[in-house]
Order: sequence, then structure tokens, then C-alpha cells
Amino acid sequence: MSDFKSYVFNNINYVDIILYQFGSERCDSLHSFGPTVKNHYLFHYVLSGKGKLYPVIDNTNKKSAYSVKAGEGFLITPNIINTYEADKDDPWHYIWIEFEGLKAQRYLDEIGLSAKNPVFIPKEYTSENSIVENLMFLINNPESPDSAILGHVYLFFYALLENSSFYTAKKASNLQEFYVREAINFIEKNYNNNISVEDISRWCNLDRSYLGKIFKNTMKTTPQEFLIKYRLTKACEMLKDDSMSIREIAELTGYPNQFYFSRAFKEIYNMPPRQWRNQNNSKL
Repeated sequence: MSDFKSYVFNNINYVDIILYQFGSERCDSLHSFGPTVKNHYLFHYVLSGKGKLYPVIDNTNKKSAYSVKAGEGFLITPNIINTYEADKDDPWHYIWIEFEGLKAQRYLDEIGLSAKNPVFIPKEYTSENSIVENLMFLINNPESPDSAILGHVYLFFYALLENSSFYTAKKASNLQEFYVREAINFIEKNYNNNISVEDISRWCNLDRSYLGKIFKNTMKTTPQEFLIKYRLTKACEMLKDDSMSIREIAELTGYPNQFYFSRAFKEIYNMPPRQWRNQNNSKL
């Protein structure tokens, strides 16, 4: 029988990286999961044994196959069909973490992980490393304060980056990063108002197209996409409060009316806000 442990992290007030769950599983021979589609990123790090990942990354329904062994990891990307299976003779034992967030894609891009490149290959294979250390802290200390849990999550991402064979250090433009930080600060302080990308670029005293270019280079998303995701992440926090109406939440997140809010929400979460509230509040 598989040895399975899972822990839920209920605080979604941290929008850069939102942690949902983490755990470990020592799988039986040929134990499989899927086909499945996840709403968030799910990363598995293999401690021992081996197995295979079968993602479907296009509209042809043709599966790719990736072999993954101890010291490596694999990424399940949102909205991609995946199946993964333990080896018959040497089934894997892995630890895993489920997450999303405004900076999740940027971190994964830097590490070299994506739907088309889902397997983490380390620079060198060691049984003891900071990737394992930080994930095991979460599993062994699930009742720790939020600051400790999230601190180790960020250290986990840094450990992946530091150990990834795909990572190449890039020279960053300090001035460009300054403008991007200014844009994000403006969004964080004004997302509840009816602001636009023009307002953001005007605040930064930059041409809109230039801001879009440096923002995309740095954050791997456009200012408009970042603004929408930031608003909707804040909306999810508010939806946890049953006393707040959908109309109130729409107004507090910068949408002129409930219809535009609900349409934007459904485009990101594939369901209307009321359904999201019912599903997620039932888990609390």
C-alpha cells in the first residue's frame, strides 16, 4: 500500500507565490495517477526509485513520455492533461508541492521548467541537498507559522534555481527592474480603482509600449495580464468571506460592474466566482 501524506495551507494572502498543498508519497509498483488536469502548478521531486510522466501538450491528444529518476523532478502545468506512473521494479518515492502566484511562471522560466520541458535535471545528483531540506521542512513542520512555511517555499525555489542544469545567470538591467517594481507598486496600491495600463505607464513616466516590453522581459507576463491576475487573486481572498457579495467584491477589485468581474474571473478560473466560493469554502 502507498504511504501518502498531504497537508493543506489555507492562507492565500500572499500573492507572489500562493501555496496550496504539499506532501509525500512512497508509491507501490505501477501506481499511477491520471489522466488528470490541475488548476495549479504541481511539482514532484523524486527521492528514490523512478517512474514516467505522460503529458499531453497540444491538441492532438498525443502523449509524450519522460522518464524521471531519483534526484530529478517533474512539473504538472495547469490545464494540461497528465498521467504519471511508478516503475514496476523500482517505484518512486517523491515529495510534492502545489502552488501558483503572480511570480510563479517567472520563477519556473528561470529554473527552465515549462509544459514543454517538464523535467527538472540537476547539475549534480546528491541525496542530500537544499531542495529536499526545504520541502521536508514543510512536511515535518506543517503547523509552523506562515512566515516559516513561506520562507522555506522561497528557499525551495532558490534551491531549484541554483541546482538546475538549465539555469544560466542573466545580467539584469537595474534601471529596468526599478521601473517594473514601480509599476507593480502602483498596481498593488491602486488595483481597487479603475486603472489602466496607460495610468501605470504614466505613473512610471514611460511610453506604454516600452513599459510592456520591459515588464514582459522581467515578469514573463504583460502589465495588463498582471493587473487582472492581481485583482482576481485579491478577489479570491474576499470570496472566502461569505458576508461579502459578488457585487461588493467586483467594486473593491476595480471592476465597474459585476458582469465584467464575473467574465474576467471565469476566463482565469474556468468557473464563475459564486461557484469558486462554494467549492473552496466547503474545503475550509
